[in-house]
Amino acid sequence: MSDSENEKLQHEERVRLALKNMPKEEDVEEIASRFKALSEPSRLKILFVLSCGELCVEHITSAVGGNQSAVSHQLKTMRDHRIVKCQRRGKQVIYSIADGHILAMIELAKEHLNCD
Repeated sequence: MSDSENEKLQHEERVRLALKNMPKEEDVEEIASRFKALSEPSRLKILFVLSCGELCVEHITSAVGGNQSAVSHQLKTMRDHRIVKCQRRGKQVIYSIADGHILAMIELAKEHLNCD
């Protein structure tokens, strides 16, 4: 078998493997939607703050700057995408990152920046 025929077979096998491992279309859409929600700088700042632990809106606003209304809007967007979660404690609403996968992604992104 020639090198070009062997390469063609390898590529065809990779395509079969890729198709076998491809998530369902609705799952791809959900992943893309979450990445889009993560890609906004003010939301990333909020996630960096929440990576240190849960906080109320007032303290998140203090840490990232800006105004409470804008921060609340960004938190709602991330809640809608199940990136952050919240719970009421008395008069305060406390926010935290929804799961460890988000924390792992944040840490991986920070590590990647330092790999220059």
